[in-house]
Amino acid sequence: MKSVSVIIPVYNVEKYLPKCLDSIVNQTYADLEIICVNDGSPDNSYAILEEYAKKDSRIKIITQKNTGLSGARNAGIKASTGDYIVFLDSDDWMDTEAIETVVTVAQNSSSDTVLWGYVREFAEKSVEKKIFDGDRTFDQAETRDLHRRLAGLTGEELRNPENTDALVTAWGKLYTASFIKENNLQFVDTKIIGTEDLLFNMYYFGFAKKCSFIDKPYNHYRKDNETSLTRSYKAKLFSQWSELYSRIRKYLNENELGEDFHKALDNRICLSMIGLGLNELCNKEFHKTRIRNLKNILSSEQYVKAYKNLEFGYFPIHWKLFFAFCKRRNALLVYILLNAMQMMIGK
Repeated sequence: MKSVSVIIPVYNVEKYLPKCLDSIVNQTYADLEIICVNDGSPDNSYAILEEYAKKDSRIKIITQKNTGLSGARNAGIKASTGDYIVFLDSDDWMDTEAIETVVTVAQNSSSDTVLWGYVREFAEKSVEKKIFDGDRTFDQAETRDLHRRLAGLTGEELRNPENTDALVTAWGKLYTASFIKENNLQFVDTKIIGTEDLLFNMYYFGFAKKCSFIDKPYNHYRKDNETSLTRSYKAKLFSQWSELYSRIRKYLNENELGEDFHKALDNRICLSMIGLGLNELCNKEFHKTRIRNLKNILSSEQYVKAYKNLEFGYFPIHWKLFFAFCKRRNALLVYILLNAMQMMIGK
């Protein structure tokens, strides 16, 4: 039986941690190593971890000074001994049959990686995020296309810009541990690149030859955590994402991954105005300052170049309008549409 290391970074989640831990200790797959990295949590999280560890010897607690999500995951990787690795955020949870199912699929299909769907859990509703329709296994050529899709969307995929990051999360995947350890793959600090999952997966999928997807939403992604990193204004997000894109571009060049990867990355840069714009709406400054910040982003060399090559033909009409304003660097109209978008999201 293959062993699985479940890595759970823990920081300031005493309200949500028991539900997360219950979902793992009650998995139908028993051969688990549950690594909980207490990342300098100031609340009662460590006491909760100790309580669970007394009841379940599979739980290993690592305590360290706060290094952020990336540092906590890296510490978990270093301590892990399993054949496979699964990441889980400590305010989320998994269905109890998940790990047994995905390990079985990995074994039966000889897949390096298994992916599955998830549910976005809001305060008053649950919304499944569809990634692909139906279970499927990707051969080497198709796995290369998954790798390219991590870089960004192209062609028909642009009909749904909201799916840009559907594949990039570190959770929702069963990784082959040897790929990670033998190639010394690590998460880069969020403070440097803004989001850690994408770059890690770009590196990892460079080694994967065969992948499987299970069309079941085994992960539950909490969207009502007010302390989550996704709920506050990030003043350095533009510069951080610019560094992320520079690192991806370097990776594409060094590995000669082809024009399709570069085009996908250009499209990702264009579509990132959605995230950057919504982030700017969280800015406490006046409207004029927010609009000026949007103008500065759209006028940057990286974004001007990317928008020159963006194909508008696939977009639904509302996205055509939004990205047309972005291309023309009309920050005021972009700002107005972003506010309308935020109102729709809030419904």
